[in-house]
Amino acid sequence: MTVLVRRMADAAIGFDRVVIAFLAVLALVALAAPSQLAPSLGFTAQSLLKIAPFLAFSVLLAGFAKASGMDNLIARVFTGATPQMILVAALFGALSPFCSCGVIPIIAALLAMGVSLPAVMAFWLASPIMDPSMFVLTSGILGPEFALYKTFAAVAIGLLGGFLAWGVQAAGGFTDVLRDSVSNGGCGGGVVRDPKPVAWRFWQEPARLETFRTASLDIALFLAKWLALAFLLESLLVAWLPAETVIRFVGTDGILSVGAAVLVGVPAYLNGYAALPLVSGFIDQGMAPGAGMAFLLAGGVTSVPAAMAVFALVRLPVFALYIGTALAGAFLLGLGFMAVG
Repeated sequence: MTVLVRRMADAAIGFDRVVIAFLAVLALVALAAPSQLAPSLGFTAQSLLKIAPFLAFSVLLAGFAKASGMDNLIARVFTGATPQMILVAALFGALSPFCSCGVIPIIAALLAMGVSLPAVMAFWLASPIMDPSMFVLTSGILGPEFALYKTFAAVAIGLLGGFLAWGVQAAGGFTDVLRDSVSNGGCGGGVVRDPKPVAWRFWQEPARLETFRTASLDIALFLAKWLALAFLLESLLVAWLPAETVIRFVGTDGILSVGAAVLVGVPAYLNGYAALPLVSGFIDQGMAPGAGMAFLLAGGVTSVPAAMAVFALVRLPVFALYIGTALAGAFLLGLGFMAVG
C-alpha cells in the first residue's frame, strides 16, 4: 500500500494528466458549487469501494499472468476459430454479472495478456447490457418480453462489435490496440507470442515475484486514477442532470424517439437498475417502448464513466468502433423492438 501511495504521489508530481484533470474538476466544483464537493467525493469513494473486488481480482490476475507466463497460454487459447470465440464471448458477456464499469478492469487484464480483440470486443459490449439479476428485475418491472429482447440485444450488439473488429483486423487494421501507458507486452491484436513453460509457483523465483509486484502496481495505479476521475464526473451528472429530465427530452414519436433516446443515452449516466422503474413510468406516460429499449442499450454501454474508462485503455480507432457499434446497435435494436412489440 505504501508503494502504491508513493507511486500515486509521483504521478501527481510528474504532472500526470489524469491526476491533474481530477484535481482540476475538484477545484472547479469547489469554486462553482462548494456544497457539491463533499457529496461528489463521497460518491467517488463509495463507487471505488463497490468496484474494488473486481479491480483487485483483475489486478492480481494480470500480475499473476505476467509473472508466471500464463498470459502466453491465454493468448494462445484465444487464437483460431474466431467466429466461435466471438459467439461464446457475446453469450458469456450477456450472462456475466458485470456492470459497465465493473467489466473494465477485467477487459484491461485480458487485453494486456494479448487476448484476441474480436472476442474481447464481443464480451465488452454484451456484458454491461444484461446480467442474471438484471434479467429478473427487468422481467418484473417491464415484462418478460422486454427482458428477453434485451438479452437478445446484448448478444446481438456483442456479435456485431466482435465481427466488425474481426473484419477490421482482417483488412490490416487494429495492429495496436492498447495505449502505450497500458500495454503490458500484449496488444490484444491477435499476435501471440511463442508459448513458454508456465511457472505456476512464480513466488519461488525472486525475479518473477518482482515482476508480479511491478505489474500489479502499474495496472492498479492506472485503473484507480482513471476510474476515480470517471466516478467523479458521474457524480456531477447524477447531481446536475437528473435521469427524469433526460428521459423527458426523448419524446414519444416513433423512429425520432428511438434516435433521440440513443443520442441522449450516450452522455447521460443512468444506473441500469435505477433506470428500469423510470423507463417503465415514462412508457406508461406515452414513450415508445422502442425508445425505452434504445435508451437502456445505449446508456448501459456508453455512459460517460464507462466510455472514459474504455478511452483510457484503447487507442482511438478501437474506441470509435466501441462507440459506433453501441450507437448503431442500440438504434437498430430499438427499432426492432418497436416493430415486434
